[in-house]
Amino acid sequence: MVLLFSLFAVIPHKGLCSLKVQCNEKDHHALLNFKNSIIDPSSILSSWSNHQDCCEWAGIQCSNTTGRLTALTLPCYVQVSGYGSQEEKSHCLTGELNPSLLQFEFLNHLDLSNNDFKTIHYDSSSCANSSSSSNLHYLDLSYNDDLQIDNLQWLSCFSSLKYVSFSGINLHRETNWLYLATKLPLLSELHLSSCKLRNISSSLQYANFSSLQVLDLSQNDFGSVLLPNWLFNLSVDFSSIDLSGNSFHGQLPEGLLNLRKIKSLNLNDNKLSGPIPNWLGRFELLQYLKVSENLFEGPIPSTLGNLSSLISLDVSSNQLNGSLPESLGQLLNLEELSLGDNFLRGIVSERNFVKLSNLKNLYMGSPEGFMFDFDSLWIPPFQLEFIQLEYYMSPKLPSWLYTQTSLKRLVITNSTISFESQDKFWNLAAQVKYLSLQYNTIDGDISIVLLNSTIIILESNNLKGSLPRLSENVVFLRMLNNSMTGSISSLLCQKMNGTTQLQYLKTTDNVLSGGLSDCWMNWKKLVVIKLGRNNLTGTIPSSMGFLSNLRSLCLTGNNLYGEIPQSFQNCQKLNILDLRGNKFSGKIPNWKWPNLNILILRSNDFSGNIPSQICHSSSLTILDLAYNRISGSIPSCLSNMKAMTFTNASNDQLQFFYRIQDMSLYVFMEDIMLLMKGQELNYVENLKLPFGEFVVPFCSMELSGMLTSDLLMCQGQTLCHGGHQDELCKFWLFLFVLEEADSSVEPYFPRGQSGVSFGFSVLFLAVAIAAAERRGGTGLAPREGRALASCVFNGKASKFRIFVFSTAGLSISVCKMLSFVSVVVSRAAFTLGPPPTTAVLSPPASCEHGVLWFKSMRLREDTRPFSHSHSMDKCSLVFCAVLK
Repeated sequence: MVLLFSLFAVIPHKGLCSLKVQCNEKDHHALLNFKNSIIDPSSILSSWSNHQDCCEWAGIQCSNTTGRLTALTLPCYVQVSGYGSQEEKSHCLTGELNPSLLQFEFLNHLDLSNNDFKTIHYDSSSCANSSSSSNLHYLDLSYNDDLQIDNLQWLSCFSSLKYVSFSGINLHRETNWLYLATKLPLLSELHLSSCKLRNISSSLQYANFSSLQVLDLSQNDFGSVLLPNWLFNLSVDFSSIDLSGNSFHGQLPEGLLNLRKIKSLNLNDNKLSGPIPNWLGRFELLQYLKVSENLFEGPIPSTLGNLSSLISLDVSSNQLNGSLPESLGQLLNLEELSLGDNFLRGIVSERNFVKLSNLKNLYMGSPEGFMFDFDSLWIPPFQLEFIQLEYYMSPKLPSWLYTQTSLKRLVITNSTISFESQDKFWNLAAQVKYLSLQYNTIDGDISIVLLNSTIIILESNNLKGSLPRLSENVVFLRMLNNSMTGSISSLLCQKMNGTTQLQYLKTTDNVLSGGLSDCWMNWKKLVVIKLGRNNLTGTIPSSMGFLSNLRSLCLTGNNLYGEIPQSFQNCQKLNILDLRGNKFSGKIPNWKWPNLNILILRSNDFSGNIPSQICHSSSLTILDLAYNRISGSIPSCLSNMKAMTFTNASNDQLQFFYRIQDMSLYVFMEDIMLLMKGQELNYVENLKLPFGEFVVPFCSMELSGMLTSDLLMCQGQTLCHGGHQDELCKFWLFLFVLEEADSSVEPYFPRGQSGVSFGFSVLFLAVAIAAAERRGGTGLAPREGRALASCVFNGKASKFRIFVFSTAGLSISVCKMLSFVSVVVSRAAFTLGPPPTTAVLSPPASCEHGVLWFKSMRLREDTRPFSHSHSMDKCSLVFCAVLK
């Protein structure tokens, strides 16, 4: 998928107070104190100074009569168009939230949402004598993702709160949130989405809310529980409940009928099962019913046609069967109808849509196969903005589709269609902003087609011909896995009428041939270029190096050759460079790419040394130089690459994102192929390194020198398997695969201890360097762990010819939660000194700190995390070596 870098902007609410009334001096000084207590990297608060009345400051609203502060509105807005991480908030306000901010005497509205504040410490006792506690009505701290709030006891200080949103803040330690919310008598809206809440008090019978109308508990961690009893025994009439994205199971209880005045019920993405009950048709005021991505089965009840107020009905992605009730066609107010990804069957005709004059979004299709029987002359009473058809097996698209002149999004998947008139279909497609045709069987040559949509996905359709022409409106083009032939020049070298907007180009897995063309300067806005696995030949033109916005370049699996052009050192924004599987030669460039995250040059003909300048790429996470003619030593500076350490690991994802005006945000995540155990594994469009896993393969190189302990010790941390959930192990992990070998290493791995033969394809050697630190316990210091590793590798393998591959995607824990260095040996070839003798002992019953032990096991094919027992009997030790 795609990634764009986010250009964020804070657009604060401008002062609205009357110029005749000046800002209160007390408020003025308190606001300046707040400004001085936080970090403002983008000078959002630059207008906050003594030279201007505080009622005119950005984000401030004052009373027109008193000049007192009434509203502080400083959300950090995101202008989504770029490449990188959506979560990047370096421009937002950050630091510690001062509790005094909540105690302005007349403040009733506080919005600091989507910033990057870290902590807030509020003592509820401090508000006992505060007159301000009764004035705050609106509090929004949502999506300050790293904000630490241990508990919500302090909310009781603000008895006048009507609106509270802490969505996106980790509140997993707060187990009493429900009780605290009931203590706010005026609370009408409570938003706690994505808060990692664990307790929903399922067995509680009553919740005494006196004013609550809107409750959002979506995307939490309540576990697999039934819908809570208190939800059906409320003292107020809820208008909106969102419980989506949890793991609630069981059937819908009839107690829901107690919520007769509810207008919006969202139960999407749970594990609810059984039939959709007929009694749902009795909710006369219900406007939004969303039950998609559950396990509902049976037919869609015809009683849903009684929901005369219904605006949106989403029952997609369940196990529903039967036919589509004609009664749904009577819902005059219906704007959205989502039925896809079920097992519905039967005839669908205009009778199913007869009165849906307000319908805007339609999603339908079934692998069981609907039989579409529309009158070819029928003109629908609606004008759709979005349509998604799945498993459409009719020979041609319905005629009424061409009457839809307001379409913005058109999606057709898993269908067999023939465009009886290509001009007719592509003229319709040219009108939409978002066009997606995926996994279809389409008979058609698109060589002469002009594509005009902003976002275009033409994936796995068996499309033929040369690449189509693009209008200057196209921003995103993904045409992977088709049968496109010819040169890429047909697309790149076309004459354009205006400035091109193309930012993302992916034509992977086609049959394109010829060179890379030299027309890249016509496409200066390109951010992502992926042309992998075609038959492209020739060299990389120097013009590609002048694409100043380029963030990701993938040319893998072609027949390209020559050196990387000098112009590429201009690509200072580059995050990903993947040239594997070609015939590139020359030396690895010694340029500095400060933003480079991934460098893959595997399986080419590069020669010379590994340049030490590569260490200046401080963001580098994946480095793959395997199968080249590289020689010399491994640069010791690799140990200084902080992005390869677990402590510096990030949850950020590389992704291209783009928002079409007045439409949704579209996010396309990067994917990358990593070679593991001879097989390419795809980080399936989800290039996320949650624990800082990294790859540094140096397979098939003539490298010499010492494996220093610094290179081995990549420090990090992860939760231990087998221990308490809150226990934290610190460990040092480096994983090597030694390939292509003789048997000279075999004496180091005795067979008799556990019956393990060296003939296994992969042999694990887990070296416990005893740096585990349980809470309240002790362990060897990192320095001592390093000494152990130095003793083993420098002492026992002082000379070597080594083929190295580090781990990706493995999180390995060891018996007794020991810290370790893990070494994988496969058909290895060391040039070693004499085999150790005195260090080899029989396996002990347990491994104590200070023991170096070796462990043998197969590398699991699925590369999921290994889990080990505390018992050494179950550890299958090959041998232990006590270091004295």
